[in-house]
Amino acid sequence: MTRQTDAPPLDDEAIEPASDATPKTASDTASRLSAPDLSTLPVAGITGRRMAIALGLLLSVWIVLMFARQVSEAAAASSRADMLVIENDDQAAHVAALSRELQQIQRQRYIDQQARAYGLGRTREIAFSLDPNAPPLPEDAPGSASVRLGTASDDGTPLDHWLTLLFGSAD
Repeated sequence: MTRQTDAPPLDDEAIEPASDATPKTASDTASRLSAPDLSTLPVAGITGRRMAIALGLLLSVWIVLMFARQVSEAAAASSRADMLVIENDDQAAHVAALSRELQQIQRQRYIDQQARAYGLGRTREIAFSLDPNAPPLPEDAPGSASVRLGTASDDGTPLDHWLTLLFGSAD
């Protein structure tokens, strides 16, 4: 809001002094002519309209920020729910695997096999084990692949074997 009074007098117009306030000296009259009239300037400061606009802007920004925060929290909750669904599926698969394992170990065949590992087989079974310090079998030991019937000796390189496999023998 601005306050305005009558327009200030021009320099060439004479100032008529008021009846009760007469200037006492010529310097008073000169200072009145050179001093600006402050009544024509706008009021500097916060007016009611500016305050309402500022509060409206502040309220709008606050509403937008709260809405954005709610949207981000909803997105985070949705992703957590998706993760929990996946985790529940994994747990259900794990429980199903444990259930199958439980059924497997309750079978009599499995129990007998585990009992044999401890030397508790049936009465007609002969328990045996290999000495942990036993040397490995030689390559020409009975039952090994090198002395089986029908085995051929491999004298070629791995590349020759691949080429024979892909394109057939050269013979």
